[in-house]
Amino acid sequence: MKARRFPYLLVAGVLVLGILLGFQIRDVASGNNHFENFRKIEEAYNFITRAYVEPVDSSELAEDAIEGMLAGLDPHSVYINSEEMRSVRESFDASFEGIGIYFELIEGQEERDTLAVLMPIAGGPSDEAGLEAGDRIIQINDTTAIGFTDDQVRQYLKGPSGSEVTVHVQRPGYPERLTFEITRDRIPLETVIAAYMTDDRTGYVRLQRFARTSHAELLEAIENLEGQGMERLILDLRGNAGGLLEQAWRIADEFLSSGEMVVYTDSRHSGNNREYRATNGGSFETQPVIVLVDENSASASEIVAGAIQDHDRGLVVGRRTFGKGLVQQQFGLTDGSVLQMTVSRYFTPAGRLIQTHYENGNDETSYFEAKREIREVREGVGDQGLIDVSAFADQVPDSLKYTTDGGRIVFGGGGILPDYLVRLDSVGPALRTVIGRRLDDSFARSYLSDSFREQWEGREANFIRNYAIDEATFNAFMVFVGQHGVEVVDVRPVEATEEPILVRSEAAASRPDIEIRIKAFMARRMYGVDAFYPVVGSIDKTLIEAMDLWDAASGLAVARPRR
Repeated sequence: MKARRFPYLLVAGVLVLGILLGFQIRDVASGNNHFENFRKIEEAYNFITRAYVEPVDSSELAEDAIEGMLAGLDPHSVYINSEEMRSVRESFDASFEGIGIYFELIEGQEERDTLAVLMPIAGGPSDEAGLEAGDRIIQINDTTAIGFTDDQVRQYLKGPSGSEVTVHVQRPGYPERLTFEITRDRIPLETVIAAYMTDDRTGYVRLQRFARTSHAELLEAIENLEGQGMERLILDLRGNAGGLLEQAWRIADEFLSSGEMVVYTDSRHSGNNREYRATNGGSFETQPVIVLVDENSASASEIVAGAIQDHDRGLVVGRRTFGKGLVQQQFGLTDGSVLQMTVSRYFTPAGRLIQTHYENGNDETSYFEAKREIREVREGVGDQGLIDVSAFADQVPDSLKYTTDGGRIVFGGGGILPDYLVRLDSVGPALRTVIGRRLDDSFARSYLSDSFREQWEGREANFIRNYAIDEATFNAFMVFVGQHGVEVVDVRPVEATEEPILVRSEAAASRPDIEIRIKAFMARRMYGVDAFYPVVGSIDKTLIEAMDLWDAASGLAVARPRR
């Protein structure tokens, strides 16, 4: 968001459109307040350009004004200048160069926005370096990123393959600033980043984003897994920030019967009201399905999860989704820039509004945020691992209750509340240090000698199934930690220290998780990014909890009426 130097004249930029349309606007607007308001804008623009103490850049004034008008609407109605628009288009193409993240600017104090990572692209430079969804980038090289505009973000982060950039981030749950050295590269945009069998019957597919190839990629993954004996599917949409509506519709269609609603939109303009329904011939219409979601699942992810939940097609497991359910339409301006403006809202088949309320206040949409039980699940408090949300039905206002096809109660209030909540894992101090400083990945990289690679070359399945970190290797890891900026101590100091430390007893307590993560990064470096997930899945709490729910998921699949 650009800094607004003339906040009291933000609406002046509409004059650009008025000049182009000329008297057509006068014809349409005459007889109501629209014309008078437009005249006020025109007068203000003329006063500023003629009388302000310094010369005024009229194009910048117009852009500030457009942004100001949109700022009073909702968080997702934005102005995209012509250069930014080219970048938006290329994000849906086959590949592009840069550090490989999807980002957003979160409004901060005094209009100094914070650069937040929505998600790193799997296999891209940022993912390779260790950035995670939710990271706040506060400095790029020697320049603060607080208050950056979209243009500045791209200016500092994009660049030719092989060039390097240093980013400093604040990560939730980590008190210290984390630093990452990232080498820019050309970034492929495959969206199915993992597809494998978790056991003899269960297939797992992780979809990172809904782009042009997502539906085709999912069909290929399902076909391959069915060839390996898949009878039931886990569709992992965690961290999936969304993408193309058409792809969400096509993917949901593969799981639903002909004619079933996927999603519909509602607007004050009837022309923006649409229904998206399933067609014939879905590839996975009857088998049990579980969908995994979290707080970073948004938009298209919520459409798919909501449709599967409302039609009792499968279970949704994880944490409440982001709640992005506003439909934007792009209105092109003459210079190639775009007014991306909300024109309608998404609703699930049962009538739930996906959009989370975006204003502060005691609105009922904040109900679940205020509930102690739900809040503890989200913050990782308490001992319960898996919570059946239906247990809270008596405590929820009727206005937030909706009914699925089979009569189950699901809840509104923004986002998709899973059928079963899985609380956040509590990460111990040793594991937090290892993950935050990317020590597991760095050690894996250094450990993979040529002889080790030759030993396991062409044996991916064997490595994933049988390799284990032994005592000597873990001891080598502890030595590696001490040689790479972290002091290894026997007892945690009484007084807090700014220097990173690793306490031996705490590392021993977290050893199983550390060993699995080292192994996962070894697999990734030897066999590719898709080899990471079968390994790390063994310590993925949400996935583990979901695997205990197949009786319930199968019951839904059996009980569904056949069309």
